[in-house]
Amino acid sequence: MIVYKDGNWLPLEETTVPVMDHGFLYGVGLFETFRTYQGVPFLFHDHIERLRDGLSSVYIEWEEEKERLLELINIALTKNDLVDGVIRLNITAGISNWGLPNETYSKPTTLLFTRAIAPINEEGKMAVFLQIPRNTPEGEVRLKSHHYLNNLLGKRELGKESQAEGIFLTDKGYVAEGIVSNVFWIKDNTLYTPSISTGILNGITRQYILHLAKLMNMKIKEGFFSKEDVLQSDEVFITNSTQELIRITRVEDRCFSIPEHSILLKLKGLYKESTKRQLQSYQQVKKVEILDDEYKLISD
Repeated sequence: MIVYKDGNWLPLEETTVPVMDHGFLYGVGLFETFRTYQGVPFLFHDHIERLRDGLSSVYIEWEEEKERLLELINIALTKNDLVDGVIRLNITAGISNWGLPNETYSKPTTLLFTRAIAPINEEGKMAVFLQIPRNTPEGEVRLKSHHYLNNLLGKRELGKESQAEGIFLTDKGYVAEGIVSNVFWIKDNTLYTPSISTGILNGITRQYILHLAKLMNMKIKEGFFSKEDVLQSDEVFITNSTQELIRITRVEDRCFSIPEHSILLKLKGLYKESTKRQLQSYQQVKKVEILDDEYKLISD
């Protein structure tokens, strides 16, 4: 893997971060993970805006322009011999003193990783409710930050051989989110998903699925739900930016077959069409502005 770091391209094994970088010492760093379709990152604007907002909230100044980032993504794909890939854009606070500072981090480190896209699981996967509870956010909302120990412990709970997705509950027993996903279920033509108030990450794909559901005139309920709400539903699925929408075939002992009129399949079809339409529009114009208005672009 060839990695971008602050203006240089290096093999992964030669890419380092100083021990006094506060991204290492104190976990002051954020990242975004997204994928490309024929070289064009989907929902790029939304990922970058969430990243900027998050960095501002942890006092990191970061000035990279979107045009430059798109250029780096294209270079990264070429250097790694990929037509398409999963992109991880990581911003760490940078070097500072030993101790907790009051000043803004003005010299952050920018890292861009690229890897091949794993095959999308069209058959679906199992899910289990985890025993370890979802931790509460460090601040007002959950950030996609370096604070990932809760996720790692959740993955460990599943065991090395498990291919299932673990679903966190809050400390009060409400459904929260997956280890690397947001959780949805469908019951009587209504789409359900945990509220952001449960402390979950407001995933970019999560937001887009809610947008597509509105276009389908579906009822949407965000709130505090129990395990039984999930188990009594018609369809369950999880989402993330690299694997899109993944059908859950079983939760604990409850199996979920594909209904005759599957709403999930309709959502998956709309999502696929969205990626194609963005790509077509971007290829025609080849301007970053196309990526800045994706919701309108898809709903026209």
